[in-house]
Order: sequence, then C-alpha cells, then structure tokens
Amino acid sequence: MYDVLVIGAGPTGSSVAKELAKNGYNVLIVEKSKLPRNKSCSGILIKKSIELIELYFGEPIPENIICYPKVSKGMIFINDHSEKYVFEQNGLNIWRESLDYWLVQKALSVGAELRDDTIVVDYKENDGYVTVKLKNSNKGEYFENAKIVVDSSGALCSLKRKLISCPRNYVYTYQTFNIGTIDLDINYFYAFLQQKFSEYDAWFNVKDNYLIFGVAVIDPKNFKQYYSIFIDYMEKEYNAKIEREEKIEKWIMPHILPDYKIDYGIGRVLFAGEAAGFLNPMGEGISAGLESGFIAAKAIQQGCLHDGIETIHASYINNSIALKKYMESQWRFVAGLSPKFSHMK
Repeated sequence: MYDVLVIGAGPTGSSVAKELAKNGYNVLIVEKSKLPRNKSCSGILIKKSIELIELYFGEPIPENIICYPKVSKGMIFINDHSEKYVFEQNGLNIWRESLDYWLVQKALSVGAELRDDTIVVDYKENDGYVTVKLKNSNKGEYFENAKIVVDSSGALCSLKRKLISCPRNYVYTYQTFNIGTIDLDINYFYAFLQQKFSEYDAWFNVKDNYLIFGVAVIDPKNFKQYYSIFIDYMEKEYNAKIEREEKIEKWIMPHILPDYKIDYGIGRVLFAGEAAGFLNPMGEGISAGLESGFIAAKAIQQGCLHDGIETIHASYINNSIALKKYMESQWRFVAGLSPKFSHMK
C-alpha cells in the first residue's frame, strides 16, 4: 500500500513526490514514457520557475541542463497591428528532457519510487484507498494500491477523463528545429498573436543554435497552412534563411476557456498542473505545475490519508487561490493584446 501514487514525472509530479517523500510518505511515481523522454516545450524558465525550483528542490539548476543562449532576456509580443510589447525578465534557456529527468532524480533521492514506461489503465476507489490498474511493456497488467492519487499527467490526463465528464478542449502545437540565420535578437522569446499566423499563437526562439518556429491551432488539420504563412512572413520581415529542417515536434496543451475552471480533484484523486487547468499564457506551465504540485503535497500532509479527504481538498483549494488569481491575471493581460484571447477578459 503506497501512501501516494503520482501520475506523471514532469515538474508537477516531481514537485509532489519530492515534498512528500522527504517527509516520510511512501510515494510511487508512474510515468507513461521511458525516461529520460522528450517533451515539446519552449524550455524557457521564467524567474518564478527558477525560484520555485531552488526553493522546492534545494539547489540551483545544473549547468548541463542549460542551453545556448543561456539567459533569456524575456518575451516580445507582437499583436494584430504588428505592435511590439517587450517584457524584460531574465530567465534560463533549458532542455525539458534534461530538466525533467534531473527533477525526478531529486525526488528519487529522498525515497520516492519510479515506474516509467507504465500507463494507467483503470482506477477503482475503495473504502480508504484506491486501486490503480497499471500496464508495463515488460510486466503486463498489474495492480497497485494507494491511499491517494495525484494526477499530474498534463493535458491528456486520461485518469481525469475516466472520473469526470470533461470536454476535450485542446490546443495543438507544431514546431520545427532548423539550421539557419535570422535578423532577430536570439535572447528573446517571440510570440506572434496575429490571426493570419495561427488559431492561437505563433512563436520563434533559439536553442543551441536551432531556429525554432512554431504555430498553435485548434484544428490540427490547419498546421501546414498556418506554418507556411508564418514562415513566409519570417523570411520577408526578418530575413529568416532556413538551410535545413532537423526535427518536427507536435504537442497538446489545454485550451483555457472563459470561466477559467480549475478541476482540483474528486474523491481520493487530486489533479495538479495542466491536468487541473493551471497554465500561463503562451503555454508556460512549468511555474504553475511546480507550485500547484507543491500545494497539493502540502494539503496531503495537512490532512489525513485515511479519512481526511475533505480536509485535503479544502486545503488544496484554499492554498491555491493566489495561484489561480495569478493565472487569471495573466490571461486577462494577453486578452488585452489580441482579440483571439478577448474571451478571457
């Protein structure tokens, strides 16, 4: 019997597992992919994320996780009228695969257990505990029991969909890694909000000399159309020259809707990070994932694993009010820049 079973080995899941394991809880992390695994992400750590990692994990981010250019100077938003809004804030440019693997190793170092290459098949809530059916490519299907489950598995959150009826509102991302040149300051992350480039946003940034161009859509059938228009614009406006395309990545993130509903959990299952709905504009989910995971872990510590589920839920909700308000303020800010996000005002 585990005290807590955590689904997902990203920053959210590692934040949950690290805090609980170091305080004596018997924690199992279940991750569907074989680690270390790729995660499509800008890999820009904002100041808040850096501070939370140092606070929760006890040390600065290692140099081998950081890529070139090391320091991100901030974000530049370009709205429908091609007006630029520059937001200066030093951050770090990292590879998510390396960051996530380092964070989960920190959780394992204080006693958490990991099962990667393992998916959650089914779930049953019993009197005082949960039975989770798992499937591993080597072990086949088997069962584990836990007093509480934290689903931090991101936008797809299959367990959440088993427990509650939730619409599949997603934003689909498509980005390419290219060798080439461009007439832009590579120390910034650029977000293009013009409607002609995407159904959500388009972006440009640099990692280890790769020029990364991306678009986000509501309908994945529109990837190529928007991407082609965006690349044409980048070539004409910023003299982008692509010598060769090295890699393509596709991903999914939640589509935040006007009421900004957060799903904190049901019964003996808590949701954290993107699975709960915590997400910054432009898809920055690391800071919210770290913080919501830590708050969920603290709520578990403040309650009773056997019969204190209502206390755990209440603590989680109350202690994440400030985070929810911060998220809402971020979305309202972006809504003021582009009519595509006006529903978030």
